[in-house]
Amino acid sequence: MDKVLPSAADAVAGITDGSTVLISGFGEAGNPTELIHALIDQGATDLTVVNNNAGTGRLGLAKLLEAGRARKVICSFPRSGKSVVFQELYKAGKIELEVVPQGTLAERIRAGGAGIGGFYTPTSTGTALADGKEARTIDGRDYVLEFPIHADVALIKADRADAWGNLTYNKAARNFAPPMCMAADLTIVQVRAIVGLGGIDPEHVITPSIFVDRIVEIAEPINEAVALIAEGAP
Repeated sequence: MDKVLPSAADAVAGITDGSTVLISGFGEAGNPTELIHALIDQGATDLTVVNNNAGTGRLGLAKLLEAGRARKVICSFPRSGKSVVFQELYKAGKIELEVVPQGTLAERIRAGGAGIGGFYTPTSTGTALADGKEARTIDGRDYVLEFPIHADVALIKADRADAWGNLTYNKAARNFAPPMCMAADLTIVQVRAIVGLGGIDPEHVITPSIFVDRIVEIAEPINEAVALIAEGAP
């Protein structure tokens, strides 16, 4: 039951080429930067990455893309603030992109974890994002069929964990993490602190241990805002 590993390198060991990887994060909140950097060092390539955006500056997810490890990105905001790497790669034809509206992205991930085969949503109806998708009219309103996202791996940042893998999050850093933990075959989590069993009130557990496979403590994670300033990101 003890899922704690000694380092980020140990935590990402065994991730294979061609994996689909869910990565938590919303802007600067909840990005598992240390796990992403460990994945770069680990060497897995030809990845499909699912995230809210396509990275900022040249660290974390952007650094993974810049290293040429991703074949495709599935996200809602490929051109977010301070993002430069993805645009360069996309314009050069070196990476694929699937744009998914943010609410639809969240629901596709949740559906993957909940075992739902698909769902109808009005979002994207009548736009290019609906091209080629099954459509239905329900109670006079048009909907498109969306399918779940299930991944080989999820890289997650949480606040606290016990050795079994029960998790809490720091406010908005929670974002996509709980459904991502459910939607992956292998869930790897970096946390600020590991506490003893019973150190987290059961009523405060956000992600139960059953959805977590590996944990590593990163007591002082990279502050992305500070790091971006230091590297001179626009």
